[in-house]
Amino acid sequence: MSTASNPALPQEADKTSGTTPFSSGSSMRAVVQDRYGSADVLHLARIPRPSAAPHEVLLRVCAAGVARATWHVMTGLPYAGRLAFGLRRPKERVPGMDVAGIVVAVGSAVTTFAEGDEVFGVGRGSFADYAVAREDKLAVKPASLTFAQAAVVPISASTALQALTDVGKLQQGQSVLVIGASGAVGGYAVQLAKALGATVTGVASGAKLDWVRSLGADHVIDYTQQDYADGTARYDLILDLAGNPSVSRLRRALAPAGTAVLVGGEAGGHLTGGMNRQLGALALSGLVRQRLTMLLAKQRCSDLERLTDFIRAGVVTPRIDRTYPLADAADAMRHLTDGTARGQIAITMGLPR
Repeated sequence: MSTASNPALPQEADKTSGTTPFSSGSSMRAVVQDRYGSADVLHLARIPRPSAAPHEVLLRVCAAGVARATWHVMTGLPYAGRLAFGLRRPKERVPGMDVAGIVVAVGSAVTTFAEGDEVFGVGRGSFADYAVAREDKLAVKPASLTFAQAAVVPISASTALQALTDVGKLQQGQSVLVIGASGAVGGYAVQLAKALGATVTGVASGAKLDWVRSLGADHVIDYTQQDYADGTARYDLILDLAGNPSVSRLRRALAPAGTAVLVGGEAGGHLTGGMNRQLGALALSGLVRQRLTMLLAKQRCSDLERLTDFIRAGVVTPRIDRTYPLADAADAMRHLTDGTARGQIAITMGLPR
């Protein structure tokens, strides 16, 4: 692990424009994987630089977020996900989706961005010196954020925002229970729920309760010592980001007309993840007064722009636990899964800010 700048900096971007700004012989550093597995499958290599399609931009990557979504692609789990990731091996050799960087070229149909713009969002293969991203999955980087901070926002914060507002329909003054409040999505959910006027209770392990309080939670519950479903309190909205409570247990903690949004699925097995539990909740929802639903998060620039408003207002702040140089991407992925992170993890390319 390292928090120091990587001495092997990418070369300055070519000062040309168009959809193919680099010669076909141009190469870059990238983390690649040729099979599914643990972080051991990741290795550093030199590969050709990508070029932007008509509706894409080419980014000089300044930082990449290390998110659970990338872990799923790396491991190929759950197996059902391989229908999208690739059946035998990853379709994309270079992992990484969350990205923050500088536009170095734009596709022929791009109208929103120009060379030199600082942006953040979701792209393809962000564990590299250069990556491409669709125009409609990017937004202008908030000036107050470093590239590392911006890189850990897109997927995690957008998921939290959609769970609270689009699916959860959160109203000011409601009570919210966030199960998995110390995780990447949970940390944003606590901050966003408070910003939206809710009373927030965060569920985490005892070692991370102070961390959850620092995010703004009004109340915290150590799940190893206290049962949030013991009937002491009932909540208007529950975000299940942990992926392991039974639906019946969630209902015991839910207000009679409350809503539970199932997001996590890590404990659901290798075949389908938590999808069976989520689909079961949807089926039951039609038979009870409580609303039981699920979230399949989307990546879109409109959410990034909404999040930028919260960031500019100072009510949402990305929290970085550690940064790693590109060569140590495998260590970053191991840290993601070891359960000790307080805040999020980023890979940085040694560039300013």
